[in-house]
Amino acid sequence: MSEDTGEDLAVKPHATARRLGDRVFQCDATAVCTMPDGTRAYALLDGVGDTPAVRAWTRTAARRLARAAAGHGDAEAGLRAEYERYAADPARHDPEHDLPSAAAVVAVYVPGGWFSVAWSGDARAYLLLDGLGPLRQLTEDHNVRRAYDGHGDRNLITACLGGTRDDEETEHRWGHPAIECMSGPARPGWLLLASDGAYEPHEDIDHNLGDYLSGDPREVAERLVDDAVRRARAQRDPYADNATALIARLT
Repeated sequence: MSEDTGEDLAVKPHATARRLGDRVFQCDATAVCTMPDGTRAYALLDGVGDTPAVRAWTRTAARRLARAAAGHGDAEAGLRAEYERYAADPARHDPEHDLPSAAAVVAVYVPGGWFSVAWSGDARAYLLLDGLGPLRQLTEDHNVRRAYDGHGDRNLITACLGGTRDDEETEHRWGHPAIECMSGPARPGWLLLASDGAYEPHEDIDHNLGDYLSGDPREVAERLVDDAVRRARAQRDPYADNATALIARLT
């Protein structure tokens, strides 16, 4: 088993780029874990808050999530294992706790086999299959905007890794489970995982993220997050969040 925390952008055929934006700390984190049989898991976490504690926790949690998903060979199984492990911590059930949490998305690709994605929060996964149409958003945001049919605050998330509500409790309160997932046959194409700071500035001006998905993954990821920060700062209420993208060429 090998791991890549996303720090080495020269690694191919996947790469991560991160930008601090206007925050004090970079609280997004990514990790990639590859099993001996070629099964590979890609994880991205968008930490809630802007502190050194959140920054440290998301880095560790991303590595744990990637390892769990790769080991299970399935994104949902890996995310559920980590979600339940954090939720079992009694300290997290204290209403006054300040333990870190994060929006999380993880994808698992088994060459010649199966592809799966699971998420909790508003970090997203996109897929562009070779020769099979436009970019697809695979995830649905867990946020107040979704809960109130497009009228709530998109920046208030309704589920996250580090949360304690199970699927039934979250469904009852917000209309969706704590963890959602999708899966299908493994096919060649491009995978994009993105924090809200990376996708929202593009979405706000109707820019198609699929335009970035060609060429060198490192250059693509760098350009996507650079443009996200630039576009965020050019808007009416300029503020650039942490922007992180993980791009992988699936073969």
